[in-house]
Amino acid sequence: MQRCLRTTDLDEVGDDRHLTVFQMLGSWSLGDYDGPQSLRWGWELLTDGLGIGRNRLHATVFGGDDQVGPDLASWQTWSELGVPVEPLGPDNWWSNGPTGPCGPDSELFAWTGDGPPQGTPDTDGRWMELWNHVSMSYRRHDDRRLEPLPRRSVDTGMGLERLLMVVQHQPSVFGCDLFRPWTTALSGLWQPDQGSLRLLTDHLRSSIVIIGDGVIPSNTGRGYVLRRLLRCALTVLWRPDRTRTLDELPTPLVEQTLAQFGQREKQGVIREVLRGEERRFADLLTRGRKLLDQLGPGRPLTEADLRYSASDARPPARTGHRADELAARCGRGGGAQRRERGAPGDDLVYQRVQPGGGLVAWLEDGCSSRTRSAATA
Repeated sequence: MQRCLRTTDLDEVGDDRHLTVFQMLGSWSLGDYDGPQSLRWGWELLTDGLGIGRNRLHATVFGGDDQVGPDLASWQTWSELGVPVEPLGPDNWWSNGPTGPCGPDSELFAWTGDGPPQGTPDTDGRWMELWNHVSMSYRRHDDRRLEPLPRRSVDTGMGLERLLMVVQHQPSVFGCDLFRPWTTALSGLWQPDQGSLRLLTDHLRSSIVIIGDGVIPSNTGRGYVLRRLLRCALTVLWRPDRTRTLDELPTPLVEQTLAQFGQREKQGVIREVLRGEERRFADLLTRGRKLLDQLGPGRPLTEADLRYSASDARPPARTGHRADELAARCGRGGGAQRRERGAPGDDLVYQRVQPGGGLVAWLEDGCSSRTRSAATA
């Protein structure tokens, strides 16, 4: 089992199944057994070992393309086991980039809806991907040519939290026992709504794990992911009550999270990093609000105003704080985008004058529009 950070799904966090940091169960075969054998053992573990109803499972396989035919071996294996199969295209082809090892994969989905299963994984979103079995069979070259590997391997992965969701018959990953300490503590501490509770739980839990691996907030790489998570969490936390602080997180919650992920960092170090980023972001927002309060109808932005704007180390994420109000106060106009440099790490204001539209101000806190919707649902 390994801890995983997944950034491609950040906009989905807050729904029933997506997490930023999670624990991955997996297995490797370096030529010891083939893909069909992996599927059989996986089926036995889920049904006979963990008691998941056979009628709650559905498989997908690679249906073929212009270079490789359908994955008939996996298709036949699932059929022999009595599992319904759906052939798909690129979704069932694994690769880690345009070149390198790759091959067909077969995914096992679990039904998460009420009542009997319906449709297929491709037609009904209540089917949740549970366990992926990758048959590493080829090496792709720069010219897209596929070369068969001299020794094929099998790589599988299954998220622990999703597995517990299914085994414990919970409607979301946040309902399983791994998250109960978090949801219980934060509900009692800050009384957030369900969307905000999920986002705070995910982002703060993930931040602790990332800091536990030695990462600190910054504007690049892993540090940027951490900064984005923390500033999004702080935005949600402060929206109803600006006096709330991450210092209020219970010590046992921090220590339990570090222990769960097998990390040895002291909780005092975690708190110091959280405290520093909270202080920096609070100062950032204070200066930003002063700028917004100074703007009135017809008042142009000055160079002094623009000194508040952010480093252009990476693109901003929209939060929409007071954007409508600012647009109304500043009137309409045209022009080009402008973004000035500020102090490193001061991701504050991004101004854009739209032709025929008003000035739009973006306060950078790392929350995407989708994440905000989940947080306020």
